[in-house]
Amino acid sequence: MAKEITIKWRPQPRQETFLKACGLAPVFEGKRPEEPEAKVIGYGGAAGGGKTDSLLMAGAIACLAFPGSNAGFFRRKYTQLEGPGGAIMRSKELFSSFADWHGTNRRWTFPGDGVLEFCHADSEDDVYNYQSQQFDFLLLDEATHFTKFQYRYLMTRNRATVDGITPFCAMGTNPGNVGHMWFKRQFIDPGEPEEVHMVEVEPNRFESHIFIPAKLEDNQKLEERDPGYRETLEASPEKERRQLLEGDWSAFEGQFFPEWRRDIHTVEPFELPGYWQRFRALDYGLDCTACYWIAVSGSGQLYVYRELWQPDRRLSGAAAKIIEMTGPGESISYTVAGPDLWNRNQDTGMAGVEVMRKQARKMGKDFPMRKADNRRVEGWRVFREYLAPYRGEQEEVTAQMQIFSTCRHLISDIPALTHDDNNPDDAASEPHSITHGPEAIRYGVMSRPPNKSEDEEEKQERRQRRRKRAKPKVSSVTGY
Repeated sequence: MAKEITIKWRPQPRQETFLKACGLAPVFEGKRPEEPEAKVIGYGGAAGGGKTDSLLMAGAIACLAFPGSNAGFFRRKYTQLEGPGGAIMRSKELFSSFADWHGTNRRWTFPGDGVLEFCHADSEDDVYNYQSQQFDFLLLDEATHFTKFQYRYLMTRNRATVDGITPFCAMGTNPGNVGHMWFKRQFIDPGEPEEVHMVEVEPNRFESHIFIPAKLEDNQKLEERDPGYRETLEASPEKERRQLLEGDWSAFEGQFFPEWRRDIHTVEPFELPGYWQRFRALDYGLDCTACYWIAVSGSGQLYVYRELWQPDRRLSGAAAKIIEMTGPGESISYTVAGPDLWNRNQDTGMAGVEVMRKQARKMGKDFPMRKADNRRVEGWRVFREYLAPYRGEQEEVTAQMQIFSTCRHLISDIPALTHDDNNPDDAASEPHSITHGPEAIRYGVMSRPPNKSEDEEEKQERRQRRRKRAKPKVSSVTGY
């Protein structure tokens, strides 16, 4: 730093983890900053996790550590920066002892001439106000208030203005709002929290991301100062409670399957009993092939254990991939698919099922296919029955459908479905990119009547898996 400065603020444990991901935690031990762990650091989840303080201090520490650098602190609306509880007022409590405030320009100047500026971008076009600006450190508070376009455009302003700096973007937010899905897809869905993941942010362009979760209990200062705040969140409607208290990213307004819970409906892969019946569920479209391998337990419980999700305009190519991914000696009773595959193509005169069976014969394989019951409302109702939580033998909450954690597209897309605008009992068919997996599973569940009882052998297997608490061995190849 340019000179010795005493910062009275000290991070709480989760805030320190966030600052470590930004490469800034060593400063509190009198050391130089380190390289950020990722290009973009997401932080938060539940309300009251200390996000705003963390972002403000990340900007201040970075500007002090790198003289002449620039930080931009963004909210969607200017009114969200001002007023009681706003970031500007809080910054005056944190920075006044060691930085100079310039109210007209809404910026702080730090020793060494580092600058932190408060910015806003209400409409999407407002981002162009920053077309000529550059920020070594881009800070988005309540990131899900921003559209994906705004976020990605502002990322183009995140570049080094001073030698020796590795620029980064840090974002704090809660679930919900207009940016819920892009944040979830880029920070929650890629994998385990507190691990760096390479995320495809544009076709064939990847970026390192990390997510640091934080909940209300991580902010002990707030809990001590306002013990009634937790009670307020606990008394909120279920969706808001799950978002703001639990930091649950699978709950949002308009969600078609609000009963979806990742901790209930997903399991780590385990070795499937060889005697369980297995079948496949397929949804084919010109933009995507989605196929799922499903095992049926002795009691009728469904385990979705393998996923194929890929763009492929060729039915023969889709059939070949499905056959390749089916394990040697793996007995598949049938493949249930959308009725469209039984329609004849005007150019070739062949139906889709004929094309797929022809490809299977070339590979010396059988490809038994069954036309799906395509009633949408009835299908979603059966789907919902499979998702309905119930208490198992030892009072643990489970469901009649369990999905292996390796089926990443399906796990992301089921909770992303919304209601159709014209029929609340139907799921919206847009955007197409998230409908293929759930449509395939809808075909699958319509071929199996739900059942909520477990046989004794399955109960024993569930007990054994619960006792192991380790990721068991997968019995077959998982496609993704």
